[in-house]
Amino acid sequence: MEESEKEKNKSERLLLWSWGAGTDGQLGTERLQDQQIPQQLSISSVSSLACGGAHVIALTSAGKVLSWGRGSSGQLGHGEVVNNVLYPKAVTSLDNYFITHVSAGWSHSGFVSDKGCLFTCGDGSFGQLGHGDYASHSSPVIVSSFVDQHVAQVACGMRHSLVLLKGSLSNQVYGFGSGKRGQLGVSKDKIKYINLPEVVNGFEDVEIVGVSANGDHSAALSVDGNLYTWGRGFKGFEDSHLPQCLNSTLKFTKATLGWNHALAMTGEGEVYMLGGNHLGVLSDLHTVRQAKQLTDSREANLEKVPGLDETKITDIATGAEHSVLVTENGEIKTWGWGEHGQLGLGDDGDRISPVTVSLGYDLSEAASTKVYCGSGFTFALTKP
Repeated sequence: MEESEKEKNKSERLLLWSWGAGTDGQLGTERLQDQQIPQQLSISSVSSLACGGAHVIALTSAGKVLSWGRGSSGQLGHGEVVNNVLYPKAVTSLDNYFITHVSAGWSHSGFVSDKGCLFTCGDGSFGQLGHGDYASHSSPVIVSSFVDQHVAQVACGMRHSLVLLKGSLSNQVYGFGSGKRGQLGVSKDKIKYINLPEVVNGFEDVEIVGVSANGDHSAALSVDGNLYTWGRGFKGFEDSHLPQCLNSTLKFTKATLGWNHALAMTGEGEVYMLGGNHLGVLSDLHTVRQAKQLTDSREANLEKVPGLDETKITDIATGAEHSVLVTENGEIKTWGWGEHGQLGLGDDGDRISPVTVSLGYDLSEAASTKVYCGSGFTFALTKP
């Protein structure tokens, strides 16, 4: 009895907030409207989230999956095509599996079980579900290419997907879906799209520990902290059809992708930004172009996020064109595009450098705070 009381108290202290674009129900507020300030939700037992174009997938500590928001391509996995779902609804077809990892793309979703099985659902018109066709599915379907492998992670982008296998150095990363900007990383030649997983080239002697996808970008982190990017070139740079290692002495522990920019966090808690545009860029492109002549062109586009006063950062997230980070004392800061209120600052204005968000709650009391971004919305999850 005492133990269950402890568990109850623990879940009570787990808090979830959302803000930004909400017209597809993606905020979980049960209202079809944008929110310019953080809204506290009454969803408990969530251990992690994945946010897509306009849908959200939540993972519970018991390995169960909930989803809500836009479901017009079947991306919610509920077995039906619906315009929107206003509240968290269980993905019951996965009840017999313990799901450990989820990812949400623009209009498709991926789920990985503890046994390494990969399931996908949603829009398949570019082959991004990896089933060998271009059909869409409203319930998660197992990706048969990996039935004899152990999938560790899936990353869903705009119209493509990446998969990382566990414990495999050869053939460890795969791509499928749209490849028009090189985001699949499977060939130097231009590829329109593929519907079955193919090996991403360039990682033959590198151990990859994480993959990311958003827009037409792809990224991977190696065990020794190197950041690789491929696909659509960040502002001012050409597309890359194969993974390119960022020429930097920095060692990164996390990287997140937006549509025009990326954030990368080091083990020391420093945050750098790659690319960007007028909504989120940290310096003007003219300066970057000048710097290109002096040093490696891809590193010249990497800038330290200003205004953090040597504060250690513990988490980062990127939406389509906005960014979020968490400081070691639990502060949440946002910047970039703000049209839908996704910065959580009470207005729809843009910001060019990080500004503190007020949740009306002392975040220093939480053991950890994690942030997640969809294309134009933001979630924050505190754990006791």
